[in-house]
Amino acid sequence: MVAVVLGVLLPGTLGACGPIAYVNQVTRKATDSVELARAAEADKYAPYWWTRATEYLHKARELAAHADYQGANRFGRLAGEAGDKAAAEAAIAKQDPSKRPVDVTPNTPPNAPTKDAP
Repeated sequence: MVAVVLGVLLPGTLGACGPIAYVNQVTRKATDSVELARAAEADKYAPYWWTRATEYLHKARELAAHADYQGANRFGRLAGEAGDKAAAEAAIAKQDPSKRPVDVTPNTPPNAPTKDAP
C-alpha cells in the first residue's frame, strides 16, 4: 500500500519542482535584482548590463509562459547576475564621471549641415 501511495505521489511532487524553482529564481531573485538596478539608474549609468538584465528577465518570463521552467530558471539566473552587475556599475559611475558610458551622439542640431553636404 505504501509503495502505491509513493508511486503516485512522488512523480506528482517532483513534477512541481520546476515551477517552485521558477518562483524562487525569477519572481524573487531576478526581479529584485532588476528593480535594484532600476533604483540605481542603471539604464543611464550601465546601459549594457541594464539591457542584458531586462532582456534576460523578459526571456525567462516568456519561457515560463511556455512551461519551459528549466530554461526560465537559467535566464532568470542570468538576469539576476546582470542586474547585480548593473547596479554595481551604476553606483560606481555615479561617483566617478570617468566611468560613465560614452555618449556617441554628436552635439549638433538636428538640421545642421554636415561637412559632406552637397
